Amino acid sequence: MFRGIRPFLRGSTYAGVLFASCGALASLPLLAFAMLPALLWRSAPWGVQAALCLLVWAALVAAVGLARTTRRVLVVGARRLLRVPLPDPVAGRRPASPPGTAPSAAASSGTANPGADRWRTPLWLLLHVALGWTGGLASCVLFVMALSLPGDWLDGEARLSLFGRSVQVTGAWRWPVALGCLLLALAVCVLVTGALRRLAPPLLGPSSAERLALAAERELLLAERNRLAHELHDSIGHTLTAATIQAAVAGEVLAADPAAARAAMRSIEESTRAALEDLDYVLGVLREEEAGTAPARTLADLPELLDRLRHAGAVVEPELSGDLTQVQGTLSRAAYRILQEGLTNALRHGAGGPIEVRVAAAPDGLELSVVNRTGAGTGRGAFPTSGHGLPGLAERVRLLHGEIEAGQDGPQRWRLAVRLPVRLSA
Repeated sequence: MFRGIRPFLRGSTYAGVLFASCGALASLPLLAFAMLPALLWRSAPWGVQAALCLLVWAALVAAVGLARTTRRVLVVGARRLLRVPLPDPVAGRRPASPPGTAPSAAASSGTANPGADRWRTPLWLLLHVALGWTGGLASCVLFVMALSLPGDWLDGEARLSLFGRSVQVTGAWRWPVALGCLLLALAVCVLVTGALRRLAPPLLGPSSAERLALAAERELLLAERNRLAHELHDSIGHTLTAATIQAAVAGEVLAADPAAARAAMRSIEESTRAALEDLDYVLGVLREEEAGTAPARTLADLPELLDRLRHAGAVVEPELSGDLTQVQGTLSRAAYRILQEGLTNALRHGAGGPIEVRVAAAPDGLELSVVNRTGAGTGRGAFPTSGHGLPGLAERVRLLHGEIEAGQDGPQRWRLAVRLPVRLSA
């Protein structure tokens, strides 16, 4: 009882009592309908009429609890007044899969079954109303007794009866009994609030199916954010690297070869415009706005990517074989991003010399490779990186059930090789 005094003074128990009282008062209109059967059956004994009225009243209260809106209102009320951390109900929602990815098992099977735990809310509402009326009537009676006894409003005589035994309160016993009634009224408030707090998580909280749905939503959200992080790293990282090198080239040849400088500046404009499109799309998704269609870079855009590298002064030696037009969808987009990241790393850490790019499309797989020269003082200090490039590539390849190799390939050569199964291109 004394543990509940501090919360009462802080207002949490007071808010809990208010929550219980609101539940009791909200059931009053249903009581009027519940009395109709008793009024129609006046010949029945009073006890039968009272029991019938209570049963009909309980049935009406439980019926109100079947509405999905009722549960949402009760969850919000318990969260704000009882201070119980309850998530919003998720029944009936289906988490959306990120674009370009297959839905997870939890998302494919839907979320929680709306009827699996449909009786939890009616049971909570019945207990809510019962505790509200019991606590309210008991605390009111005790409070009136605490006020009446010291004021001698009962003509100098008070008698307390319990289970057939009576105790007469007179004289100096009035004040201690009044204080005891006041403390009991406070204890009733604390007990009612504590009972509601204990009952709220199992009856209003998420069920096991709803917890699975929440976990699926969190999983999809993390997967989407991870995908967006990869997109930003690939697009913005490549653009900044190429633009920096192209700006340096333009500055060096501005006086001697204005045409080459203009070509480098034009390449910077084109690459940064494409990066801004990617950035706008990612920011729209993160802000939960209606983002436009995601910019789809595929193997069809590979020649443009190679041209931008040539404008940056790099010597690119492409080797394309097979029918690349048959590579479509997710596989084509992933292949473009893998090559983009490999070429970006070659620009950042290469030691000059040609960059060999190989793309081979076969009936059973797609092979990608980027080979460049390495050596001491290759520009790592000029282009500090976060170290997420290769791990991000490995994760992307793993999701496509492919194979990746990255490392030294002989003296002063770095090779990135990826093999992706074509069967996932559909």
